[in-house]
Amino acid sequence: MNIPNTLTVSRLAAIPVLMALLLLRFPGHDQVAAALFILFSLTDTLDGQLARRRGTVSDFGKFLDPLADKLFVLAVLIVLVQEGLVAAWIVVVIFSRELIITILRSVGASQGRVIAAAPLGKTKTVTQMSAVTLLILQRPYPVLVPVADLAVAIAVVFTLWSGLDYLWRFRYLLGPFDTSRLRAGPSGGAPETSVAAELGDVLRAAGLNVCTAESSTGGMVGSMITDQPGSSAYFVGGVIAYSNEVKQEQLGVSAALLRSAGAVSREVAEAMAEGARSRFGTSLAVAVTGIAGPDADGSSKPVGLTYIAVASDGNTSSREFKFTGDRASNRRQAANEALRMVVAEARGIGGGGR
Repeated sequence: MNIPNTLTVSRLAAIPVLMALLLLRFPGHDQVAAALFILFSLTDTLDGQLARRRGTVSDFGKFLDPLADKLFVLAVLIVLVQEGLVAAWIVVVIFSRELIITILRSVGASQGRVIAAAPLGKTKTVTQMSAVTLLILQRPYPVLVPVADLAVAIAVVFTLWSGLDYLWRFRYLLGPFDTSRLRAGPSGGAPETSVAAELGDVLRAAGLNVCTAESSTGGMVGSMITDQPGSSAYFVGGVIAYSNEVKQEQLGVSAALLRSAGAVSREVAEAMAEGARSRFGTSLAVAVTGIAGPDADGSSKPVGLTYIAVASDGNTSSREFKFTGDRASNRRQAANEALRMVVAEARGIGGGGR
């Protein structure tokens, strides 16, 4: 189990400890409970950031993270209801919202569609956790009662608002099912959601757009994006910078950098992404440069070596890949990894709240 998933599991492990602290009676028990609640609440942001930064986003983490968030908050709220610190209808509202979104996600999954975290989801999570903290502290500090009441009211508003926002954003789930969003699973198994379809959902939910700068993939990334119906809402365009001259003239990559680092390098990939984003004025840009094969075209670098970079506002990240397939396989793998990196970056910008 990696560090991000361990942090997620820690929120689940903290639930019985917090419940016990709220129910027991000893000096400072509420203050300790509030401190622990804040501490473990911070792991909700930290686990996602670490997973994206280290490239360790996993299906297990995607499933467990929202589940841990919901159980963590709801378990504490149930105890607070029992202790008479919050009205029961507040918990009913919060639980109902979470249940509706969970059902919506299940419907999407059954159709091979991904329900991305909407921007309001993070705000909802922050307001809920702030309200819970104040509800805990109002018992030892009665002066906080009106502040806690206001925080609860704000949390309820954002809970309802974010729920309605989800339903509106993903209302297309109730429309006709588009099979173009699926690709055949391995060995003829069940269809899987295409990463391009997932990217479309994430970008739409976060209100972002993207452009491409491609060398070794020769436009494949842009082609995969535009295979999706409605991609004009978030895809602006791209540059196929196969030669060094095009990299310089169209993307602003310096000749000195190309000479010193080489066209297939982390530095050039990042410069390509930044140049494309500057040219198209998009929220995100992804760049791919590599040696697809079957030979290295005189380069001392190995076939399959590929660098992919994603540029966003104030941040450019890149990864090195060493693919081992034939030319077609290497290009296809590079295009898929490029889309996955954009998805991860877009989720980070859009917020990880649920």
